[in-house]
Amino acid sequence: MAGSKMGKELVHKLLTEGPVNFASASGRRVRATFGGHWIVDTTDAVHVWEHKFYPQLYIPWSALKEGSNVSVAKVEAIEEKGVKVASILEIKAGQKSTKEAIYFEEIKETGKLSGLVKIDFAAIDQWYEEEQPIYVHPKDPTKRIDILHSTRPIEVQVDGHVLAKTDTALHLIEPMLPVRYYLPPTSVDPSILRTSETRTKCPYKGEAEYYDVVIGGKTYKDLIWWYRNPTTESVVIQGAFCFYNEKVDVVLDGKKLERPKTHFA
Repeated sequence: MAGSKMGKELVHKLLTEGPVNFASASGRRVRATFGGHWIVDTTDAVHVWEHKFYPQLYIPWSALKEGSNVSVAKVEAIEEKGVKVASILEIKAGQKSTKEAIYFEEIKETGKLSGLVKIDFAAIDQWYEEEQPIYVHPKDPTKRIDILHSTRPIEVQVDGHVLAKTDTALHLIEPMLPVRYYLPPTSVDPSILRTSETRTKCPYKGEAEYYDVVIGGKTYKDLIWWYRNPTTESVVIQGAFCFYNEKVDVVLDGKKLERPKTHFA
């Protein structure tokens, strides 16, 4: 995030256009480790939506925990119209250091962001909400995932080949994404599966593992994903197989569904 250019661009955007949304982190305890040390501990974090998709965690300056092995220093000023509105921070902990952090000065020009620090989520070793580690990016407190058990018959096809067929599935409904259908692994012929090395992470579901599908000598790369150890809120999908609706044909309750158009296609 920060570096000079990106840090300045973010500050300019937030101070001229304002955050898309801004809300208290609901009193939850937010902590972070870096270089083998705790560097953040607060119950006063806020969620700041820099864009419409999900928030970032901003913390008060007092939440930074300096000590004999942790130091925080302002290393570069950021100005707007000749006024110093923010600073790039350098955080050092143990053998690590990062400049992926911004402090918003406590002046009227910084508005709601006054006195807050944004540390790039990926620059830190681990973030926690209470005792739970969080991954990829902070969770959106306004977002809800529903996982519904369904007995409507479902069939998954690709290029005319039936890949899976079952009368019981889990329908995962997530805002801004197509409904995802999680099927029992026993509904798929194991002979068509090839283990993929691909791994992806989701803050709401955990780390996904993938399978390629091979039919008639043709390989369909990363067509199936599943979660060996899902997050607590998504534990019911553990081990179930999910197909990219964008790349397969889904026949649900006898009706062939239209393939959704997303960046996953």
